[in-house]
This record gives sequence, structure tokens and C-alpha cells, in this order.
Amino acid sequence: MVRRSILVSVSLLLVACGDNKTPQPIHQPYDSGTLPQLSCVPNLDGQIDATELQPALDNPVHYLVSPAGATRQVDLAGQVDSQGHRVWDFGSDYADDQVATITATGIAGKWYASSFPSATFVAPFDAGDTLEAIYAYNTTAIVLLGLASRDPDGPGGKTLVSYAQPIALYQFPLHVGQSYQSSGTITNGTLRGLPYAGTDTYDIAVDASGQLTLEAYTFSQVLRVRTTATVAPSAGQSITTRQTSFFFECFGEVARATSEPGETNDDFTTAAELRRLQ
Repeated sequence: MVRRSILVSVSLLLVACGDNKTPQPIHQPYDSGTLPQLSCVPNLDGQIDATELQPALDNPVHYLVSPAGATRQVDLAGQVDSQGHRVWDFGSDYADDQVATITATGIAGKWYASSFPSATFVAPFDAGDTLEAIYAYNTTAIVLLGLASRDPDGPGGKTLVSYAQPIALYQFPLHVGQSYQSSGTITNGTLRGLPYAGTDTYDIAVDASGQLTLEAYTFSQVLRVRTTATVAPSAGQSITTRQTSFFFECFGEVARATSEPGETNDDFTTAAELRRLQ
């Protein structure tokens, strides 16, 4: 048995040392494959079309948000550089900023789904996702259908308000010079567990474009969108809050500053909340 093993080993060695008669494979040049197609590519044409502001469901987006109760100093007017371009610098690093994850989802399975049969998607209305906003999206606008608490029995109490006439938040295409007003009436609503009725009025103006610098990004051509929201309950005093948002094609809202209630200046300098794409 030992001799046979040696002979086999020698035979293999001899074959290996002879001419290699095995055909060599022909290898093809390296193919890196096809890069996946982006669903949206900014074209920097000065406006945001419906296709550039489509809701991306189940896609978490992270924002740096000032903590509850902490204010931020902001420059919403911006500066004009030597070339005449308006620029905003929101790139400051705040040690106490917190990260809010905002995810748009479908309405299926939500406890309030039956109240909004025309809804396209829902998203957190506040950074803590205690209140959710219900929207409809089409080629002409993104409209707000109403609001609901994330949980029907949450610590803040049940909220369910549906507008008789949806509020048009963003009419397409968004472009500088655009302004409009949209109102929604609420009847038989519930707000923090209490009966509620009233009218919410939104005044929206797209009034400037320019460059926006954040801590991690620089966007070359954002649109500044100012929203003044007036909440007028049937019983009680009206409250007005101002919000300035910055939108970029395909990215959506990349920064937002919200005023204290009762603010009268569009270029307010103290924000009750500052939100920036992380």
C-alpha cells in the first residue's frame, strides 16, 4: 500500500511538470455594473415641481433639533455676497442639539385611518412624534387633511381634527413670487381629549432663493418658504405662529425655524425651534 501511494504521488508530480494541456479560460474585462438610477435628480431650474417633492415612504430622515424649551438665534433675512447672491448660514454646532428621526408612512393600520380616506401619507407633526399630520399628495399640491395624536390614549390625550376643506400647504411648482392663503374648518373635533371646533388659516409665501449652509451640507439653490399659521378656535383666543422653511429640489425641507407664538416679524431672530437636516 505504501509503494502504491508513492507511485501515485510521483505520477502526479510528473504530470505537473510536463506541458500543461488544459485550455486556459478567457477572462472578460472587469464590468463595474450599472449604477442604480436615482429617483430624483435636482435640475436647479429655480422651482420645485411635484416630481421633486414626492413623499418617500418608510425612508427615515434625521434632523438636528433644538431641545424643547431652548431657543436659537437665527438670521432668516440672510446676507448678500459680493456676487449679489443671497446666502444663509445655519451651520453652527450646538452641543445640546438632539436628533429627531422623521419618517413618512402610509396611513394603513393607523387608529385614525378611517377618518381620512383620501390620505396619501402621514408624518410626525412635532419632533417628538406625539402628534401626526395627515396629507394627500398629487401633481398640483401637498394638502393637509388634519391632525391626530399618534396614540388614541397617549399621555397628552386624544387628538383628532379633520378639515372640512383641506389646507393647500405647497402648490406646485414652488417658485419665488408665489403666495396664497388656505383655510380649513374643524367641527366635532377632539383636541387633547376635549371637544374642539375652529378654523386654521395658513398664509404661504415663497419669497427668496439662495445658498444655504448647514453643518454637513451646502445647498446651492434653496427656496425660502414662509408660513404664517393662525389657529382660531370657536371659543378662545387666536394664536399665530410663523415658520420659515428652506426647500431644495428632491431633498424637500432641509431646514426650518419656528417662532414663538404671537411673533409679528417675518424675519424673527429668536426661534422656539430650529430644525436642520443632519
